[in-house]
Amino acid sequence: MKKYIVKDLMIPLSEYATVSEEATLYEAVLALEKAQLDFDHTRYRHRAILVLDKTGKVVGKLSQLDVLRALEPKYEDMLDRKGLHRFGFTKEFMKSMLKDYHLFDRPFEDICHKAGAQNVKKFMYTPSEGEYVAETASLDEAIHQFVMGHHQSLLVTRGEDIVGILRLTDVFAAVFHAMKECFGA
Repeated sequence: MKKYIVKDLMIPLSEYATVSEEATLYEAVLALEKAQLDFDHTRYRHRAILVLDKTGKVVGKLSQLDVLRALEPKYEDMLDRKGLHRFGFTKEFMKSMLKDYHLFDRPFEDICHKAGAQNVKKFMYTPSEGEYVAETASLDEAIHQFVMGHHQSLLVTRGEDIVGILRLTDVFAAVFHAMKECFGA
């Protein structure tokens, strides 16, 4: 098996979907769509947007789930960033919440237009210290961060600068190919 380092598997920042923190949710979704169309179609598609400040520094991430959560403002009152699924609630309980809190009770078009006009800064996720990995770090170190933090991606650093993103899907693909080599497949 090849000895990978993070830089071998990361996606450079220039190839990833990015928007300014002043962009609307709609503009962020358009940026994601463009990045998916422009990206190497033999690889997994992007599932998040990186949010940049005025100087071009990454200050947050906006996932597909964050965009969906933004469509219903009542979620802000109900959820923390960890989500309710970790508590093991039943489907019946989750359905009752939908009804009891009157979630999505307005026409979808109204919700969509309102959320589309809102700023990504309000809905973005600010990465924690454990979501950064050096481009020279070993794949072992990155896997450890993915597993322990339950992350879908890590921001790749060169010194103080963020230069790319390491996605769990790309790491899994590398591990899978290494497994196949071990078994001669």
